[in-house]
Amino acid sequence: MANKGHGGLGKGLGALLKDRKITPARDQVQEIPAADIRANRYQPRQEFDEASLQELQHSIKQYGILQPLIVRRLPEQGYELIAGERRLRAARLAGLAKVPALVREYNDAEVSEIALIENIQRENLNAIEEARAYERLLQEFQMTQELIAQKIGRSRSHIANFLRLLRLAPDVQDAIANGGLSMGQAKPLLTLEDPALQSEAAAFIREHGSSARQSEELVHKLLANPHYLQDMSAAKAEQDGSAQEGHSTQEDTFLAAAADRLVEALGTKVHIRPGRKKSRIEIEFYSEDDLERLLELLTGADNPPAPSAGETKPFVV
Repeated sequence: MANKGHGGLGKGLGALLKDRKITPARDQVQEIPAADIRANRYQPRQEFDEASLQELQHSIKQYGILQPLIVRRLPEQGYELIAGERRLRAARLAGLAKVPALVREYNDAEVSEIALIENIQRENLNAIEEARAYERLLQEFQMTQELIAQKIGRSRSHIANFLRLLRLAPDVQDAIANGGLSMGQAKPLLTLEDPALQSEAAAFIREHGSSARQSEELVHKLLANPHYLQDMSAAKAEQDGSAQEGHSTQEDTFLAAAADRLVEALGTKVHIRPGRKKSRIEIEFYSEDDLERLLELLTGADNPPAPSAGETKPFVV
């Protein structure tokens, strides 16, 4: 997730939005068709909370849009959004045909910068979205880390630390973006150069809910032995197998002793058939008289007759 509780952001979004010489007439709020506004191509935020949008939609239906959007006019036709994407999305959900907006003139670099700062000020970006926004400013607009830090009011080390996250494996980045991994859990993984090993370690950290300190310890072990997790998994499987085998041996011994006791008590062959969900006991008898004798034994009747001398094909009950 994006870091919380940061200080001021350079000149601030308000100052950036005023860094234009605009005549009072053009600086007035205008009612613009919502359908004519295109999304900001430099919007760093990819995820928008649906529940939050629904709440904003209900507020807009009741009170309207209290803060105008910021847009710029496109050369061909229509407008491009600069600031206020949540308001625009909620307004469209609310069915508004027109929205209040200020039309300003900004170049691409300024639009990207404003979109980034707007989201950071509202703490709307996750760590990966923030890192990709910095990367875009570096690559597309040839800004330096020092210049970005100055413009958004962050330290250069903050910018560098976020950019390093983009060296992680894609699935690890996804885990950070969706909240499955915290920055503290993920940063130690940067020491691992193998993306597959990063992914394996990240999965282990998520499964076990490892703390940042435990993540660091895991990385140290993987640096010493890249097969540490596989070795640990194999050892655990062997231990579980031994425990299961020991349990089976104990169970077999108990069942055999129980069968012997039934044979001694009933005077006939007895088999105990264990199962996963239910088990059964098979008692052999060789005639109707033998069955009657067993019934008297099992029901507690007195003076049961002796077993039949002539053994025939066994029946199973």
